[in-house]
Amino acid sequence: MINDTVVELSRWQFAATALYHFLFVPLTLGLTVFLAALETVYVVTGKQIYKEMTQFWAKLLLINFALGVATGLTMEFEFGTNWSFYSGFVGDIFGAPLAVEGLMAFFMESTMIGLMIFGWDRLSRGQHLIVTYLVALGSNLSALWILVANGFMQDPQGAVFNPITMRMELESFSALIFSHDAQAKFVHTSIAGYVTAAIFVAGVSAFYLLKKRHLELARRSFRMATIFGVLSTIGVITLGDALGFIGAHAQPAKIAAMEAMWETEKAPAPFNLAAWPNQDKQENSWAIQIPYLLTPLLTHTMDTELPGIKNLIAHNAERIKNGIPAVEALKKLSSNPNDAAALAQFKAHEPDLGYGFLVQRYAPNQDVSQATEANIAQAAQDTIPDVFAIYWVFRIMVALAFLMLAFFILAVIYSLRNEVEKHPWFLKFSLWLIPVPFLACEMGWLTAELGRQPWTVYNLLPTWMSASSHSVQYMVFSLIGFVGLYTIFILIEMYLMVRAIKQGPDQHDAHPTPSSGSLGGSVLASGAAPVHAKALIVDSTNKEV
Repeated sequence: MINDTVVELSRWQFAATALYHFLFVPLTLGLTVFLAALETVYVVTGKQIYKEMTQFWAKLLLINFALGVATGLTMEFEFGTNWSFYSGFVGDIFGAPLAVEGLMAFFMESTMIGLMIFGWDRLSRGQHLIVTYLVALGSNLSALWILVANGFMQDPQGAVFNPITMRMELESFSALIFSHDAQAKFVHTSIAGYVTAAIFVAGVSAFYLLKKRHLELARRSFRMATIFGVLSTIGVITLGDALGFIGAHAQPAKIAAMEAMWETEKAPAPFNLAAWPNQDKQENSWAIQIPYLLTPLLTHTMDTELPGIKNLIAHNAERIKNGIPAVEALKKLSSNPNDAAALAQFKAHEPDLGYGFLVQRYAPNQDVSQATEANIAQAAQDTIPDVFAIYWVFRIMVALAFLMLAFFILAVIYSLRNEVEKHPWFLKFSLWLIPVPFLACEMGWLTAELGRQPWTVYNLLPTWMSASSHSVQYMVFSLIGFVGLYTIFILIEMYLMVRAIKQGPDQHDAHPTPSSGSLGGSVLASGAAPVHAKALIVDSTNKEV
């Protein structure tokens, strides 16, 4: 039996590396699409300022992309090193989208980002625009395939368990790809990246506006970012609602935990606006409720009953009892694959196999045939994730989403009225808001992954069975090593980003001697003009998008 401490340390290590890595991913997803929009405006209008904007934000993208690759490469190896049973159990399914991600998306994105950065003087405008679009496509395809793999862990579709080989086998690649959870999560995550990029661009632009530097670039970037952001934030909130609708059907325990709903309420159930869950007592110490709101939020109906946590525990206890014969039959088949009676017994109880695995952890000598009622009750309690943690990280994510929506609405109003610079407090707020979307993304990841517990593959493979049999000392050493290394990566990212932002766009930092010609397109194209000429150019374009 794998040491419980090793399992927990393996979870902590993967959570740490994933959370660190996910600081880089949303910004990459969003900036690539934002750059495609900027360069499209440049190609259509021919205005040099949009080329300068594209090149500047691409420089920041390159820094983030490089550090994102460095933090992401080790994660796929962790499946083999720290989660070997999981890798063997679902490798045929989980490995397929990850392989496609590497071959189709990552290589394309990595190649095209080099052409995008270094191809300005080697490609035509149209060719370079296509390259930028391919960078955006590659980054988002990469997210798609990774979330298809994760979607299988959340709602396993397109695969069957083979009791002879003791492995999951891919049955339908299309069912795997078009899983409702995977598709909704992909769109939700991608749009969350667009929100992240919009806040980042708006914040950096606000910094320049406060410092009275690179004003033309900052004004245009701020306006495009806020319009981009308000649409994206509406989209991410809408898709969050879709994920809740899907989760209500696929993962009722996660939804009940997210809403701290202990009892099955008569429809339409009340919504716990704020509560203090107590999992030991299976009740909320206090709660502020809005009547009748939860049922339409989660089911889009007024009469669908939502099961409470206590009812789910009782229901899952019955599934555990029904899963015990499946585990017993599996043991017989492992020694005699031709045992027809054991195979028939397995097929009869196969839907609850994972629940049989849950109680195996507590059964004497891990023999499920000896499992007592106390063992079953303990395993049934495990089927409910950490209610307090999930309830609050979910609400933090939602609160931050609405905060960003309010910010973008106000920012669009100020920007379209050309009043942004009249409100220094708002510019400062824009700058301090930069960490908020990153925090919201982390909260979303925690909601999804903590809510899946106690499963690595929902309803099929418990987390306690999935880890490798390392020593506690090894796991402590590797955990400390990864946290230390990834912290260094974060510090490097912050240093390089701050330095690049302080340096600003290269074109705007040059001040060559002005030519004798009149102020016109050549001056604007080169970005080289005396101070008074630059002021004229900025004033003349202040109202342009």
